[in-house]
Amino acid sequence: MTKAKFLGTSALGDAFGIAFQVPNFCRRLFAENSVSVAFIPTFKKYLVAQDEEDFGRASTQEFLNATFTLVSFLTASLVSVGMLLTPLILRVFFPDESAGAFAEAVVLTRIMFPYLVVISVAALFQGILNGHKLFSPSGFTPILFNAIVIVLTYLLAHRMANPARAMAVGVIAGGSVQAAFQLPFVMRCGWKLSFTSLGKAFSNPGTRTVLRLIGPTVIGMAAYQLNDIVSSALATRAGEGVYSSIQYSLRLQELILGICAVTVSTLILPDLTGFAQKKQWDSFCSMLTLAVKIISLIAIPITFFSLIMKESIITLVFKSGRFDADSIRMTEEVFSFHIAGLLFIAVNRVIAPAFYAQQDTKSPTVAGLINFAVNMVLAFFLSFRFGGAGIALALTIASLVNMLFLFVFLRRNPVIDVGMVVRSSLLYMLKLIVMSVIASVPVYLLRRQLIAFFAGKGRIFSHGVPLCLAALLFGGMGLIMLLFTKDEILSSLIRKVRRRKA
Repeated sequence: MTKAKFLGTSALGDAFGIAFQVPNFCRRLFAENSVSVAFIPTFKKYLVAQDEEDFGRASTQEFLNATFTLVSFLTASLVSVGMLLTPLILRVFFPDESAGAFAEAVVLTRIMFPYLVVISVAALFQGILNGHKLFSPSGFTPILFNAIVIVLTYLLAHRMANPARAMAVGVIAGGSVQAAFQLPFVMRCGWKLSFTSLGKAFSNPGTRTVLRLIGPTVIGMAAYQLNDIVSSALATRAGEGVYSSIQYSLRLQELILGICAVTVSTLILPDLTGFAQKKQWDSFCSMLTLAVKIISLIAIPITFFSLIMKESIITLVFKSGRFDADSIRMTEEVFSFHIAGLLFIAVNRVIAPAFYAQQDTKSPTVAGLINFAVNMVLAFFLSFRFGGAGIALALTIASLVNMLFLFVFLRRNPVIDVGMVVRSSLLYMLKLIVMSVIASVPVYLLRRQLIAFFAGKGRIFSHGVPLCLAALLFGGMGLIMLLFTKDEILSSLIRKVRRRKA
């Protein structure tokens, strides 16, 4: 919202978006990937062995020190090289170096590149805490990050060359706070991280296991993240503001993914890893099925509601300052195709931990490569015909293909009953689709009347009130149908609430 207010869908908005994407690409590729795929399973093994008194706590401490050293050294080295090569990197996105957006993007990228170092350290701290099943501190840090970016943008926007540089400073400050905030909780768990020699860091058995697990996964993750690179390069060539409109649309989609998919996948990974190590495959399949159903219960209704109320959602969230009617129109066109792929992306985020829990990094890698190939080809052709909407449609189709291949690859493990997971999940999804269609009918018929009735009373009131009323109507009908059909997930939630009250 802050970015929309200060930058809108302008060339400066495109420049900031591209500049932030460069270090953010590296963060997603190395930091998040390393923690979820390699570090947490390895760290959990150390903790289990420590509990079984196979070796002392000192070995775990050495592993953490070695990992901390490697993360700091490798990311600092990458940042140093990246800052030197920034103009060459940005040529991928800006065909015309004489454009003002290119020069500003170079400055912004160099300001934000060190973000990779601090956020990678923060990701390591998060992995340690998640290994101990402590999720609250890491879950709170994104709030701190965004609050700092917002506050510094408002404070520095008129004191710097442009608002984009103020936001860039906020990114660095916010990332640093994300790491600093989690450190006391890590220390409370009994770990004091310090640097060790590079020789010891690279030779440590634990870090060698982490590097071995990361290797093939980086390829697949790179392919997945390259989707954004290709899409961004095509978007900057499709016209001014197209890239920004795609990013605003993705932020809405990722808001939902961050609340549901990332949360569920983060919570189930440690347990799935434990089930896999203990060969408890029935429990493994049950938890995986439950996770897919929970994601479906969230994603499918939200998809239908968002498609109906997309104009009000985008207007309410973003319309301010430089985000005008044209920005709303551009973002709305893209959002329709992005939100259609919400379920596929969410399921992908949940299925991937099933492979990581088995220390199978090759299958998601191959699926990621297929995803990248499909998206690249479709985005290239569809962008010429449909612009930003075509790029969004390509991502949705590629996400569907990725999901299908993940399930196919999961069948390679004979002890996992993939057929049961798929059959149970599909039947549940079909039920939710029917319910969502029924709940959508009154919302679709009444939305214009609601908007017209509250029109002319300011953006928040004119669009916020109709949106809330529509959500209550849609959600109320859905809840009634879930109760009437005795939905298993809702019934389980009700039983848990009753037990707590008792």
